[in-house]
Amino acid sequence: MASAAEQFASNLNFGAFAKATELKKRIWFTLGALIIYRLGTYIPLPGINPAVLQDIFKQNQGGVLGMFDMFAGGALSRMTIFALNIMPYISASIIMQLMTAVSPQLEALKKEGETGRKKINQYTRYGTVLIAALQAYGISAGIFFRFQVVVTLVGGTIFLMWLGEQITARGVGNGISLIIFSGIVANLPSALAGTLELGRTGALSTGFIILLLLMSVGVIFFIVFVERAQRRILIQYPKRQRGNKMSGGESSHLPLKINTAGVIPPIFASSLLLMPITVIGFSAGTGPEWLTQAAAYLGRGQPVYLILYISMVVFFAFFYTAVVFNPADTADNLKKYGGFIPGIRPGKNTTEYLDWVLTRLTVVGAAYLAAICLLPELLISRYSVPFYFGGTSLLIVVTVTMDTVAQVQSHLLAHQYEGLIKKSKLRGRR
Repeated sequence: MASAAEQFASNLNFGAFAKATELKKRIWFTLGALIIYRLGTYIPLPGINPAVLQDIFKQNQGGVLGMFDMFAGGALSRMTIFALNIMPYISASIIMQLMTAVSPQLEALKKEGETGRKKINQYTRYGTVLIAALQAYGISAGIFFRFQVVVTLVGGTIFLMWLGEQITARGVGNGISLIIFSGIVANLPSALAGTLELGRTGALSTGFIILLLLMSVGVIFFIVFVERAQRRILIQYPKRQRGNKMSGGESSHLPLKINTAGVIPPIFASSLLLMPITVIGFSAGTGPEWLTQAAAYLGRGQPVYLILYISMVVFFAFFYTAVVFNPADTADNLKKYGGFIPGIRPGKNTTEYLDWVLTRLTVVGAAYLAAICLLPELLISRYSVPFYFGGTSLLIVVTVTMDTVAQVQSHLLAHQYEGLIKKSKLRGRR
């Protein structure tokens, strides 16, 4: 069996890449858009005192501010025009997906095809503006010039939402994911330098730093292995006679991923747990004693925090999988087109079988997410390792990289097929 590197080299034909002018234009557009985004993360809001801002982030670097700053590529800690980043859009998208699962009107809209999808996307944009306005007001309330800050931050988020859509349409890869990806990757060198500085000062031993780097590489390989793993369910289509010809009888596969929920469970779990810790940190010394005790129990690395964190990761893995994959709809679609699973009757039995398989896959996927998130969480809490070496950040970086490479390969294949078609037409004219 060929290794992953050999498979990648065979799929990515560099000779075809040199001739694929359309793909090169898309890549250059993507890089240009990401450069514009990174430049915006260094344009500060007017009237910000950098010294005071740095003190606030140093006091709350282990809380939700540190995690959001990781996703924002350092824009939040610098309080720039892109401080909110694209997170309001992510929140609005997730809320719309959840509402689609519980609202019959939205569910019917989703089934309308392209028209329904465009309407849901429009509602998501409205939700993004609302969430960004609320978050921007929360930030501006702490820095006392509200209107100017709200307009600037909401405008920055809307621009990033538009930029992400342009990357998706005219570039390579998912634009929103690439914006988050570039923010994390841009700060990896400084995070690595900070870790090496801890080694130089003696805060971390050389052996521990080497172990940390090896662990990061091992986690990356583990993520690639699991994210590529699928449970392929055989789908059979019956033969049909049309006149004197027989048609049909083909078979295909329904691929079910082990981790259907993706990176949503760790992000949700971290946000929900770190938010109260951050609020308590802002009101340190001024609140009641029970609040201080609760903060101690919910401190990073504490047993209560870890138990709650893993429990919430597992819960959201099952919950979000149920939102994004509906066994009943899949069974209905198979029945509509005449497909069936060998040995399983169409309809209710197919729904129950798909639910049975998906539940067992999600058990493995939830355990995988828990393992990916738990070990780095211990390192972050006990050894002050940066967020960028955490399981969530590595999971985002690896999955986005895999998705982008897959899209590049699909563009190359399309270019090769176009070349073959053109050659066959030219030969036919001779």
